[in-house]
Amino acid sequence: MSSTAGESIPVGTGHIACDLHSSTVVFSKLSSSYPLKLLSPRVAEHGVAIVYVMSYGGGLVGGDRMQLAVEVGKECKLMLLSQGSTKVFKTRAGNRASTRFQSSSPQPSSLQAVTTQFMEVTIAPDSALFLLPDPVTCFRSASYTQVQTFHLAGSASIVLLDWVTSGRRSMGEDWDFQRYYSVNEVFVEGRRVARDVLLLDNSSFDTQNASGSYSSDPSRSSLNTQTASKSCSLGPSCAPLRTLKDRLAPYSCYAMLLLYGPQTHGVVTELQAKYRTISIFKRAAPERFLWSLTPVDDGKGTVIRAAGVDTEDVKNWFKEALRGLEAVVGIDEYRKVFI
Repeated sequence: MSSTAGESIPVGTGHIACDLHSSTVVFSKLSSSYPLKLLSPRVAEHGVAIVYVMSYGGGLVGGDRMQLAVEVGKECKLMLLSQGSTKVFKTRAGNRASTRFQSSSPQPSSLQAVTTQFMEVTIAPDSALFLLPDPVTCFRSASYTQVQTFHLAGSASIVLLDWVTSGRRSMGEDWDFQRYYSVNEVFVEGRRVARDVLLLDNSSFDTQNASGSYSSDPSRSSLNTQTASKSCSLGPSCAPLRTLKDRLAPYSCYAMLLLYGPQTHGVVTELQAKYRTISIFKRAAPERFLWSLTPVDDGKGTVIRAAGVDTEDVKNWFKEALRGLEAVVGIDEYRKVFI
């Protein structure tokens, strides 16, 4: 949706603000500019609204930067979804239009090449946000940074899903991107109750130069691989460098799910009961799917971590695990998730 007449929207920014009028969620603000695109379909369920957060062209290119501000009004239930995985294409040199809203001062080319997304969310009392997008898929050589911050009132609720895949496996890409960095912070009444950070970095291999040295940070001193090779030949304790693919195998999808607030209690109770039935014993080969459950903030919140050999394994598990949300957002609305 475009901005109000006469109002200018900075490139790459978006704003969502909704309030409850009678039993209908009404958007007082729903605006975005390239490469960000926001769409809101009609919803039959009372008190529920859906916004699809998308990008033009089916993905993001190196250098794209997006900022999204979200305000969920009192007693509203807002679902933020996507249509297909968030694709991050390889980095490209140059200054894209979607980077120029940040600052007029020149920036290093290494920063221009990073695709960045920032989201700032405020959730009012007795309201809820359900952030359930498809996973992020980084293509070969892509670099992606995501920072999401959520501010909840004491009686507010949130279901936050953040997950990433190994890339286009059909094209032979398996954890071949350069860098993936995701930060999620949740505050309740100004107090931070959770902070989750995931850094997947292949840059130490990509920055290897002709002299045989490499560094994950160009500003730091580099290590000469020829010297390292000689050291390794002196003893068995020296291990070769391992790529992301080596370290993350055999799984191609990793996910973090955070649930907090009164409107998540039904789902959390079912997950806790299911988790108590898990038996731990030694296996000859890794499981196709793994998951764990951790309480946060003295049990007021719950964090689920999952990994699967195939992305479909993870998606199908979450689809069943969160089915209790049908009672919160409606059956038809929940069917739009995990398609």
